[in-house]
Amino acid sequence: MQKFTTLTGIAAPMPLVNIDTDMIIPKQFLKTIQRSGLGKNLFDEMRYDANGAEIPDFVLNQPAWREAQIIVAGDNFGCGSSREHAPWALLDFGIRCVISTSFADIFFNNCFKNGILPVVLPQDAVDALMEDARNGANARLTVDLEAQTVTGADGTAYAFDIDPHRKHCLLNGLDDIGLTMEKSAVIDDYEARMAQARPWV
Repeated sequence: MQKFTTLTGIAAPMPLVNIDTDMIIPKQFLKTIQRSGLGKNLFDEMRYDANGAEIPDFVLNQPAWREAQIIVAGDNFGCGSSREHAPWALLDFGIRCVISTSFADIFFNNCFKNGILPVVLPQDAVDALMEDARNGANARLTVDLEAQTVTGADGTAYAFDIDPHRKHCLLNGLDDIGLTMEKSAVIDDYEARMAQARPWV
């Protein structure tokens, strides 16, 4: 998993509330178990019309936000069904951080397991960052995981809380497999002892 330390990038404003996982990645794209390739279908029904042409008004289709790495969203982002394809699609598009006042629990947990930082901030802070995001490439946000701050275009820093274990995992690029492999020496020692104690197993 890719480490998350400090990210300075374009933020896309998505003020809609209750953006659910079916909006993030519609159900017809859930057949794959590959984590790559889903970025082109991120927000598919909002990005494309029935003929597959881009909808010009959608934020990620506009020149200022095509390279967005951050989303500033309305309340309750990631609600709906518990599909891990939602963070896969965000990550494959290039989104590394989503900022909102609240997230659905399962989506929130899945973000951390896939190298995306979900940041919870008070409404006034989200409103200020949403205004920054509306300026597109002219106003980049900086997300500093070590310092636990999001800094707006005017230099105002907003502090956020994060579980220390999740912070450690993101800073070091550790998913569940990576965490297990940190204990490889202990696992190898156990297997060696078991091989001696129970050679018939």
